Amino acid sequence: MTVKRIAGIVLVICISGLTNQSESSDKIAEYCRAFHQIQIDIRDSAISPDSARAAFGAVMRGIRAEYKRDTCRAIDSSYFVYPVKSYMPRESIGSRGRGYRPNGFDLFDMNVTGSHPAHDLFVRDKDQDVLDDRTWKPIEVLAFTSGLVVATETAWKYDSEYRGGNWIWIYDPCLDGLFYYAHNNIVEVQPGQWVNAGDKISEMGRSGYNAYQKRSPTHLHLMYLALDADGLPIPENTYEWLKQSIVKEGLEAE
Repeated sequence: MTVKRIAGIVLVICISGLTNQSESSDKIAEYCRAFHQIQIDIRDSAISPDSARAAFGAVMRGIRAEYKRDTCRAIDSSYFVYPVKSYMPRESIGSRGRGYRPNGFDLFDMNVTGSHPAHDLFVRDKDQDVLDDRTWKPIEVLAFTSGLVVATETAWKYDSEYRGGNWIWIYDPCLDGLFYYAHNNIVEVQPGQWVNAGDKISEMGRSGYNAYQKRSPTHLHLMYLALDADGLPIPENTYEWLKQSIVKEGLEAE
């Protein structure tokens, strides 16, 4: 086989690989747009719970199909990075984990209330200026695990009644689940972006109708939803993961 022939085959293979990558990126971008729209439609009650459930499942099955899980590393304590930089789990997990209440949760129905399938992670911010009282600097929110940024909200205003504020959804293909980070001030990632555990994804804030109120201490709202075979969400408690996760230093943690 001639050198030119070999070079031609290699070129075709490379072009094919680039095409497949491009097609995959286009698919993921479309899935991200659809996921964000579903969240907005649920929030605005512009879609029925059943329709939202069907659309959500279809999108998540599509995203799931874009990733291979056979290359995933072992899931142990080193897999997780505590999502509030320089804070120890024992000092910031609200109510020592008792704030997690999954009963009655329904992501697709805004009329369902009373559940709290998440943990609130609190910081030192007595004057509520979203700066750490020890350093007077913004508090970094880190990716708890590696994954794909599926959707973000960055346009929350202080007079909005929307509860989540500026939020981030990240899909972890190895866990096959979604992490939701709410009440951020500044979001620093984009849909379609891959982040590694410990990467900065936002600065903690007080966005969201309830989080903005004086009665609410500054915190990060972290929820994890595992996906079933149909791509539908099931709340799971991350308390043990949070307790065992790696703390990324930066401030003088006590």
